[in-house]
Amino acid sequence: MSTTPLPSQQQVNATPKHESITGVVERLTYYSQESGYTVARLQRPGAKELTTITGSFADIQPGQTLQLTGFWREHPQYGLQFQVVNYKETKPATLTGIEKYLGSGLIKGVGPVTAKRIVTHFGIETLDIIETQIERLIEVNGIAKKRIKLIKNAWETQKAIKEVMVFLQSHGVSTTYAVKIYKQYQDKAIATVTENPYQLATDIYGIGFLTADKIARNLGVPADSEFRYCAGLVHALSEAAEDGHCYLPQTELIESVTKLLTTADHQPTADAITQTIKDMALKDELIRERDADKTLNCYKPTYFYTEQNLAQLVRHRLTYPISSDIPRVRTWLERFSSSRQVSLSPEQQQAVETAAYSRFTVITGGPGVGKTFCTSTIVSLWKAMGKSIALAAPTGRAAQRLGEMTGLEAKTIHRLLEFDPRTRSFKRDRTNPLPHSAIIVDEASMLDLFLAYSLVQAVADNAQLLLVGDIDQLPSVGAGNVLADLINSGKVPVVRLTQVFRQAATSKIITASHLINRGQYPNIESISNTPQSDCLWHGGGFEPEHGVQAISELIADFIPQLGFNPATDVQVLCPMSRGLVGTRNLNNVLQQLINPPSPEKIEVTRGGTIFRTGDRIIQLTNDYQREVFNGDVGFITTIDTEEQEVIVQYQEREVTYDYADMNELALAWSVSIHKSQGSEYPVVILPLYTQHYMMLTRNLLYTGLTRAKKLAIIIGSQKAISMCVRSTKSQERYTRLQQRLIQVASQ
Repeated sequence: MSTTPLPSQQQVNATPKHESITGVVERLTYYSQESGYTVARLQRPGAKELTTITGSFADIQPGQTLQLTGFWREHPQYGLQFQVVNYKETKPATLTGIEKYLGSGLIKGVGPVTAKRIVTHFGIETLDIIETQIERLIEVNGIAKKRIKLIKNAWETQKAIKEVMVFLQSHGVSTTYAVKIYKQYQDKAIATVTENPYQLATDIYGIGFLTADKIARNLGVPADSEFRYCAGLVHALSEAAEDGHCYLPQTELIESVTKLLTTADHQPTADAITQTIKDMALKDELIRERDADKTLNCYKPTYFYTEQNLAQLVRHRLTYPISSDIPRVRTWLERFSSSRQVSLSPEQQQAVETAAYSRFTVITGGPGVGKTFCTSTIVSLWKAMGKSIALAAPTGRAAQRLGEMTGLEAKTIHRLLEFDPRTRSFKRDRTNPLPHSAIIVDEASMLDLFLAYSLVQAVADNAQLLLVGDIDQLPSVGAGNVLADLINSGKVPVVRLTQVFRQAATSKIITASHLINRGQYPNIESISNTPQSDCLWHGGGFEPEHGVQAISELIADFIPQLGFNPATDVQVLCPMSRGLVGTRNLNNVLQQLINPPSPEKIEVTRGGTIFRTGDRIIQLTNDYQREVFNGDVGFITTIDTEEQEVIVQYQEREVTYDYADMNELALAWSVSIHKSQGSEYPVVILPLYTQHYMMLTRNLLYTGLTRAKKLAIIIGSQKAISMCVRSTKSQERYTRLQQRLIQVASQ
């Protein structure tokens, strides 16, 4: 079969001339889930060598037969490539193409093995058979009626999805999320997108305002549309919530939305945005409130009412005092200390006495000050008082540690409150409170606004609540600054533990953490010396390239020599996700070192990321259906190419994901310091470079360092460490819980 010859160098260098080529996609070299940008290898009819094609594709799979329009170009590094401008898919014309097409993961229930059997039996008529006589698949060895039904449903779904893909592609956007769009809206997908494309940003995880806006503009929605302005305001407030804010001052909100909505042909005015804010406020789609200095603040309604109600609940709890018998508690403590041959510091004694008879108590303090011992003593006291005790923490790992140190079962807060994935709400609430008279929650610095509210409202009026946490750590990943607001309000009983105990003081991790917290440069031993410390510094370089090399050497040689397993014991924690020493790049580097490819490891590529069996992963969002939550870490145990499913082993159980939902996952060989809260690791590696200057704060370094149980290694420049130590400017969060607690108290 003849084929169009490759163009000459002279032709390539001339003005690009559009032409058409046809071929079968052999493999994908690169695919971006966000943009759809693809680099693939194409087998053209009669050609001896594969052709490299580049361009944006709605959805592309090995085995697809494509008719491509575009032009040739010479890449300075990778050579001759065909730049695709437009394309359309045609049915595969060869048996090999059909087999690759069916086995590419396109249809759930048909993997490479099943595809080979089907094509071997039906030959070139395979796709027509599936389209018009699918029941004949029963003729293929190994395919039962149940599997035929599954394949039929998947084929019909795929056809419907392709309609959505073609629709979105025709309007110039990537359709990577077409499967999710179809799952959300079914046969109403195109109608919904046409009527109000901004609804996508609200309903579908992973589709933000910018993508929805691109669809809207291509559909002809005007730039000054009310839909667009409202969506822009909601997006700006949602983005602020991602940074921890419960609201934005109206002036900042207008500034942010103006930048967001400005295009080459449209410049929104502050008056127009202000009017939209007023209109949304009239419909309760947005709440405006003036604070004490007359600043006008704008909330999404759920944030406003949750913050307001949480303040009222806390104050309500404090209006019900418990009759106390402190002398009796002190007598019990004397007997307890004598029998255990331990002694409490004055601070710990105060904490136990306060917790004994307070409806709501906060105990805070850094590492090594005895929070654990203090908590377990309170548990023993409450047991002696005959109380029904419940223990909880925001994450599974933190709950496990709490249970180990107290000898009682501890649960995640979601499990304690009995989360119902069907209703996406907790069964335990104010009308159905927890059946316990005393509740302890550890790692309370991780409590965001909504989880704190759900917890407090589920505590019975006659019960006691104790929050234990380190106020100097980073605040919660979610919106709010709950622990700090509770403490700073002065309305909740608080005991701060400060005395570092002798045994803890032998750990350089702990002593360095307290020095950092006091704004002093820590005395950290260089790794180049014979290391005798549990806290080391790996210097020798000021550029990120040094960090990548240093981490690679530590993982490959140094850490295994100390008896640690890099796959299970080591966690790299980064200030940021971007850059050479950010989580994204380091995850690729560490994956190659710790879990490299091999014939027995199955892989799947999603969003430009390769996931393979054995990989450590992290959940990126709260998935209420599967009951896995933002920050949960597990390992991939199985990738099923036939069923298009990935099974992840979390601490307590296995969870199954469809391929379409894998944008909820990311590799976790390296995670952000923020995501590490509530966890502890035998070994922590912290890369710190001045390129991260925006993120280098004291509480960031303090939080990262205190995640290490046995060994911490800081990599980078002393200047970057100094920047952390000097910077007390952790990002201000717009919250008003503290003020509301004070206001409620004065009413």
